[in-house]
Formats: sequence, structure tokens, C-alpha cells
Amino acid sequence: MTGPPRLIQIDPCDTVGVVANDGGLPAGTAVNGLTLIEEVPQAHKVALKDMRASDPVYRYGAIIGRTRRAIPAGSWVRNADLSMPAPPNLSDMRPPDAPPPPLPPLQGYHFQGYRNRDGTVGTRNILAITNTVQCVSGVVGHAVDRIRREILPAFPNVDDVVALDHSYGCGVAIEASGAEVPIRTLRNIARNPNLAGATLAVSLGCEKLQPSRLFPEEMGGPPSLVTLQDESHTGFEAMITAILETARHHLAALDTRRRETCPAADLVVGLQCGGSDALSGITANPVLGVAADRIVAAGGTVLFSEITEVRDGVDQLVARAASAEVADALIHEMGWYDAYLAAGGADRSANTTPGNKAGGLSNIVEKAMGSIIKSGRSPIAGVVPPGARAAQNGLLFNATPASDFICGTLQMAAGMNVHVFSTGRGTPYGLAEVPVIKVASRTDLARRWHDLIDLDAGRVISAEVSVEQMGQTLFEQILATASGAPTAAERLGLTNQLALFNPGPVT
Repeated sequence: MTGPPRLIQIDPCDTVGVVANDGGLPAGTAVNGLTLIEEVPQAHKVALKDMRASDPVYRYGAIIGRTRRAIPAGSWVRNADLSMPAPPNLSDMRPPDAPPPPLPPLQGYHFQGYRNRDGTVGTRNILAITNTVQCVSGVVGHAVDRIRREILPAFPNVDDVVALDHSYGCGVAIEASGAEVPIRTLRNIARNPNLAGATLAVSLGCEKLQPSRLFPEEMGGPPSLVTLQDESHTGFEAMITAILETARHHLAALDTRRRETCPAADLVVGLQCGGSDALSGITANPVLGVAADRIVAAGGTVLFSEITEVRDGVDQLVARAASAEVADALIHEMGWYDAYLAAGGADRSANTTPGNKAGGLSNIVEKAMGSIIKSGRSPIAGVVPPGARAAQNGLLFNATPASDFICGTLQMAAGMNVHVFSTGRGTPYGLAEVPVIKVASRTDLARRWHDLIDLDAGRVISAEVSVEQMGQTLFEQILATASGAPTAAERLGLTNQLALFNPGPVT
């Protein structure tokens, strides 16, 4: 145990508190007027009162479950002690009588970004090479390695060249319901602000996802395109040469770009949590919520996501909808995903991982209450379907699965130019296309992963820094990152592959 014993109770009506101390608390510890009956690990729950079997258990002021047995005050409330309640009934949801008021405007904040022809702003200056089918991934990967070694050094104002690698494009039911999701995801990732609209495409030639389907004429048609089955290519080296020569042309154009002063309103920040623990909803995610409110008040855009991690708080979200249309869109996306999970023989309870449970999160209801907090207090201005591009500013719900990699991929398609990722258990997650700021919920994690974590939100507990202060620090760090300051993942070169959400069938 480090420091005086401490239990954190979020809401006055909560019947459990969470152990804040590194290393947990031993049996016999006197804390919050209780004496612990047994040793309780950090981030796990302690009964604040005697509870009978079937009593509701409150955390965040919400029922996170019912007791399976009688639990005396001072006991460790284990995951197995709770039965999970049913989710809110979507048919009972009603739009608010009046939309919540916007937060007071915040002025005077800027960052140094790359302004694009379509009006968006990039935080990085990257050449991307996408492909229309997984068959060409090896060729594209080879070409990217060659470009980095042989060509990129001649263009010092370009940050990187990346392959938008994926496993789609053929062997799929291209006309089936759901197939449009991965297609529009790939299309919109290629238009991400950090890629400057200069994406190069590589096609095999015979795939189902033809370049004209991926980039239709109404969107300007295919970008610079190299087709490997083109008869002009004699041998592998000819294919590579064609990609390298096209890339050189793009790099020359990107190299002329310079950062310029842009208002914070040009930020599109994606928020996500992964490897969460029970402290994530006390430290890191509330800190993200404060930063989110700052960005929205400054006129920017914030994307929060992860359907299964907000489903149990959908009533809270609907109450914050800026209009009846937004409320209806939220309910529609939740209903669509309920049906998607049911078709696969699963439900939202499949979300919670062994790591979540080891970190004190008993079930998806408790996890959801702590996840929603990162969206802050702003009205929800709109809903972005999976794979679609955000079309407005403000706080937006980007309808995505909770998988870290799928969520990040879809937020990239929505147009995010900075990613903020909170974690309690720890994850080395990174993206090649967008800088990722990783925020730790615990000081112990930030200390152990000192070269992987960008911000220690655990200081809310360990150093008694206020959530507001830490949120302002994160807001300023987002602006610095958007201006080019490297994140820990960027310094280490840590990146994860794209992970497409494909609800359609594979043939």
C-alpha cells in the first residue's frame, strides 16, 4: 500500500467504492469509516454497506448489477458476486424536450497544421498508398520499404509514407447488405486530412472491389492508380518502378507544404479507451471528457465511439441529443448493433475482457458508465455511421464496434487528425496515419511504461491534481501534438494495422 488508505465513491448513492491505492489494501485496513474484512486489490470494489442477496449495487449513481449473495460492509465485491441487469429498452427512449445548452465558447487557441484543398487540416504530412484488394499487399509493402529507403530522404518536409494495408476487396459478397461499410471506410480513410488527399492506389485488376467502385466519379474518380495486371508491366520490378515513380511525383507536391496557424476549430479528435480498468472512469476518462469539452467549446470536433461501451447508458446520450433527429440516429445505431450481435449469437456482455475484469470492472454495465464520461458534457451534435465521414463540427457519436483497432480505423475514416487513447491495464497501440496520445489511468502504469505513455492521469489520485487541471493539460498536449510534437508511439515507431469492420458475408 502507498499513501493513506483511500476508497473512491463517485456518487453519494453508490453502495461500492473503489480502492485507489497502488498494491491494494490489506485486511483490517480502516478506511472511509469501514474496516476491510479481506485484502482488496487496487481498482476493485468494496461494499460500503451491508447488502442482502438480490440488492441493487450502485456505482456512478447507476445500477451496475444485483448481488448474488449477502455481502457485508468492508467486503471485496468480486465480479462473480454480481448479476448483470438488462440493457435500457430502446423503444422507451424519447428525445429531450429541449436540447441541452452549448458550453460557453472558448477562443484564442491555435495549432500549426497543414491546410488541405478541401478545407480540412492535417496534423501530419503523409503519403499514403492504398490498395483495392489484399492480393497486392505484399507488393505495396515492398514498395513502401523502397520508397522510405531510396526516395523519402530527398523530401524532408514529408513525415512518412504508409501503406493502408487491409484484408478486403475480393472473396466477399460485394453487393450484400453490409458490404458498403468496409468500402466507404477504405474510401474515407484515403481522404483523411493527414494524407492531404494525395493517396496513391494500387489495384490488381481482376478484384471485385474495382477502383471505380472504391472511388466513384462523383467523388473525383480514382486517384493516381497503378494496376499490377497491366500488360505494360513485365516482371515484378516493372510493377515496383511504376509505384515508385508515381510516389515520387506525389512526394514532390507534399514536400512544398508547410505548417500554418490554424484555429482549434480545425481539430478532429477521436477518443477511445482500451485495456480499461475500474480507475479509467475515475481518472483518465473524466480527463478526456474535460479536454473534449474544451475542443468542442473552441469550435472543434470530437468523436466518441464504441457502441457496446455506451449501450447501457444510451438514455444518458439521448438526453444530451441536440435534436430529435440526433436522438433517433443514436437509437437507430444501437438497435442495428443489437441485431448484429444477436445474429452472431452474442450480446454486449461479450465485450468485457479478462483484463477488464482483473482491473476491477465486473461487467459491461460498469464499464459503460466509466466509458461514457470521456465524452464530456457537451450536447451531442450528430451521429456518424460506421465508415462515414464526419460532416459537421461538435461532439459526434461515431458508431463503431468497441474493438480498439476497428474503432481507430473507423474514426480515421470519419476524419480524425489526432487520436487520444486512455488505458488502465496498458496497451502499446499506435497508428501510422494519425498521432496517438496515450493516457494512463494509474501512476503505477505510467511509471512502468514510462516510454509508452504520454500523460499520467493517475496523478488525479497519486498527486491530487484536479480533473479540470489535468484535462487542460491534455487539451494543451493535443494542440502540441497537432502542431507536430511526436507522441511516444511515434518516437518508437509503433503502429497497428488497419482493421476493417465488415458485417457482410465472405464468399
